[in-house]
Amino acid sequence: MFKSISLRRRESLWGYFFISPWVIGFIIFTAGPMLASLVLSLTHYDIASSPIFVGFDNYVKLFTGDPKFWHALRVTMTYAFIAIPLNLIFGFLVAYLLNLRVPGVAFWRTIYYLPSVMPGVATALLWGLLFNPRIGVINWLLSLVGIKGPGWLASPQWALPALILMSLWGVGGGMIIYLAGLQGIPTSLYEAAQIDGANRWQQLTRITLPLMSPVIFYNLVTGIIGTFQYFTDAYVLTGGGPVDATLFYNLYLYKQAFTYRNMGYASALAWVLFVIVLVFTLLVFKSSDLWVYYEGEMRG
Repeated sequence: MFKSISLRRRESLWGYFFISPWVIGFIIFTAGPMLASLVLSLTHYDIASSPIFVGFDNYVKLFTGDPKFWHALRVTMTYAFIAIPLNLIFGFLVAYLLNLRVPGVAFWRTIYYLPSVMPGVATALLWGLLFNPRIGVINWLLSLVGIKGPGWLASPQWALPALILMSLWGVGGGMIIYLAGLQGIPTSLYEAAQIDGANRWQQLTRITLPLMSPVIFYNLVTGIIGTFQYFTDAYVLTGGGPVDATLFYNLYLYKQAFTYRNMGYASALAWVLFVIVLVFTLLVFKSSDLWVYYEGEMRG
């Protein structure tokens, strides 16, 4: 008995030893900064001078005296409610097509995946040229069919739709995950369905989508988190303009922190963002029992 306990203890110590680099890194680079930002959110801190404790004043100002907070949140929500479904749908459709036996499928998979691994700034600059109202390719293509293209990024009405359209450029990241899920579905299920007379639409709705629901769920959660962290494209292309039409939440937070040097207020914005993302994520998890199917799961 003594030897057994001693061996278990040694194994535990070795386990703690091997995970210690991650634990130390998490404390220093994640948990520590989070705790510091929580403390700073209760202060007035402009970097140049010592923090001054102000309690919940930053949060009160944020909800009651800052219309730009609500505007930035509205812009981000609008982008999220349009871009996330579009990315989920197009990512799945591309994966579904690339899962078929077509010539050069490996080449097409690579082509569709490449944009998702390109540097964000380079991608933004590329799309800035495409959206240019005078020399851009998009307006040139529209002119070929007699349509006068809008100002896109220079227009308050079209700047946000342009960024939503641009988001579809990166559907390859989700496409790869969908493709892995599709290839994990047993072919015997489709063969049995064909024998029973099921057409392709019935196979899609009765076999593919239910078995792919865990993958859709995963992409939905990561899409929510990623959308509320949207920053690079808006920062590079519009800077939040024109007329704050693309003032995303993260961009507004960045401006408060590094343009206006309101570090305390920016920390409060960051914690409100954390709570918003947490609430949406929990809602999605709560709803998963209604639409996510796990093979072999027994439900009462």
